[in-house]
Amino acid sequence: MLTAVFQVRECDDAGHTLHVLLARRDEEWSLPGGAIGDRDTLSTAAQRHLAEQARLTRVAHLEQLSVFSDPDRVPETRTIASTFLGLVPRDIPTDATSNDAAWVNVTALPPLAFDHAQIVHQARRRLAAKLSYTNIAFALAPGTFSMSELSEIYGSALGYTVDATNLLRILSRRGVVVATGTVGRTGRAGGRPPSLYAFADASLRVTDEFATLRPPL
Repeated sequence: MLTAVFQVRECDDAGHTLHVLLARRDEEWSLPGGAIGDRDTLSTAAQRHLAEQARLTRVAHLEQLSVFSDPDRVPETRTIASTFLGLVPRDIPTDATSNDAAWVNVTALPPLAFDHAQIVHQARRRLAAKLSYTNIAFALAPGTFSMSELSEIYGSALGYTVDATNLLRILSRRGVVVATGTVGRTGRAGGRPPSLYAFADASLRVTDEFATLRPPL
């Protein structure tokens, strides 16, 4: 089994971008994963491999993605992979970067083992689609945030710029975000402190069956 875990992280040269967690095995980068133990469920196996291979123990959202069963996906060995999508909020510290694991910008992936690049692409499409009709961004956002910060998170995951004012209108109408009554710090350019918001729920729910955001990647 394999898990594609995403987090929006800050890059020195590109602002905030979507990153995926990779593990190095046999001199090759791959998604964290491995065999399922005799007493494992699929989700517990996924979480165990994330902890063992990348020291990641806190995942805000984990869901089954798909089953990859091409007979030739792993040469010389018939291997079926059950895959998962995982999300980590931006304010959760992660110390995976090492010789054996790293967070990598999804737009600059190194060569990956077998069909793992295809799995990452499918996981990105699932995330982008669900951002339109669910509240799944709760698992990428910090506990409180300004709308400009949340629009950066949506834009990083969707691959295009998202207008903060329009996003607030949509999410407020759906009851996805609520005002906290507090303000954040002003930016480097000064001005009024931004109002802070929070997600109304910390678990996945469908908010609108008809997507209003642009189509997924």
